[in-house]
Amino acid sequence: MSIPSPSTNGIELGPFTVRFYALFIIVGIILAVWLTARRLRQRGAKPGVVVDIALWAVPIGIAGGRVYHVITHPGDYFYPGANLWRTLFVWEGGLAIFGAILAGSLGAFIACRRAGLRLLSFADALAPGLLIAQAVGRFGNYFNQELFGTPTDLPWGLQIDPTSPAFPPGMAPDTLFHPLFLYEMVWNLAGAALILTIERKTPLRWGRAISLYLVIYGTGRAWFESFRIDPTEFEVWGLKVNMLTAILVAAGGLALFLIQTRRHPHPELSPYRPVDLEHAFTPQGVPDDTIQRES
Repeated sequence: MSIPSPSTNGIELGPFTVRFYALFIIVGIILAVWLTARRLRQRGAKPGVVVDIALWAVPIGIAGGRVYHVITHPGDYFYPGANLWRTLFVWEGGLAIFGAILAGSLGAFIACRRAGLRLLSFADALAPGLLIAQAVGRFGNYFNQELFGTPTDLPWGLQIDPTSPAFPPGMAPDTLFHPLFLYEMVWNLAGAALILTIERKTPLRWGRAISLYLVIYGTGRAWFESFRIDPTEFEVWGLKVNMLTAILVAAGGLALFLIQTRRHPHPELSPYRPVDLEHAFTPQGVPDDTIQRES
C-alpha cells in the first residue's frame, strides 16, 4: 500500500495546458479571500475591502514567492544553455511561502493604508484562511511530484516517477518517500481549526491570531524541512535556509503575541485606525467616539 503518483499535472484545453498547481493556488486564494472577508465584515469593515487588498497583496506575494524560490535554487535556472524564461514559469512549481508572505505583506500594508485599516487587524482576519489556502496549494505539489521527504517504508509512502527530474539520483526506482505535501496539508488545516476554536472562547485581536499563525506554520515548516531531501543550495550555520527562516518566523510570532498581549489588554473595537474613521463602517452598538479612543 502506498500513495501513487499522478499520471498528469494538467489538463489540455486546445493549445493551452492548465496546470493543476496553478488551479489549486487559485482555489486557495479564493477560499482565503472569502473567509477573510466574512471575518473582517463581522468586525466592522466595509464590504469589498478584502478584495481591494487582495488585488495588491496576491500578485505582489506571488512575485515575491517566485523570486525567493529562484534565488534559493539558482542551479535549477542558471546554467549553460538554460532557458531564463523558466524563471517566470510559476505554473511549473516553485513558490516559496516565506517570500510570498514577506512580499504579500508589503502589498497588504499599502492597501490597508489606502483603506484606513490596521494591518494587524487585517492579518488577524486572514490567519486561518491563509493556512487553509496553503493547505489547498500543497495539493498542487502532489501533482507536480514535489515536496517529499526521506525514504520510508510506511504504508502511506509516496511514489515518485523515477523519470521525474525531482527523483533523487542513485535510489531504487521503487523507493517510497515521506509525503511532505500531505503532512503540511494536515498540519495547516489543524492549525486553522485551532485558531478558529480558540476564537470561540477568546478574541484573538491586536495581532494575536496572525502571531499564532506564525508560530504554527513556523514550527511545522521547521520540522518538515528537517527531512526534506531536495537540494538546497543555501545553508546558514549548517541549517537549510528555509529551516532557519521557519525557526525565526515561529520565534517572531511568539514575540509578537507576547508584546501585543501586553500592549493591548483591552478589546479591539474596530479594525480601522482612529485617524481614518471616515472610512470606517461603525460596528453595531459601538459609537464613533468609542472607536476614536482606540490606539
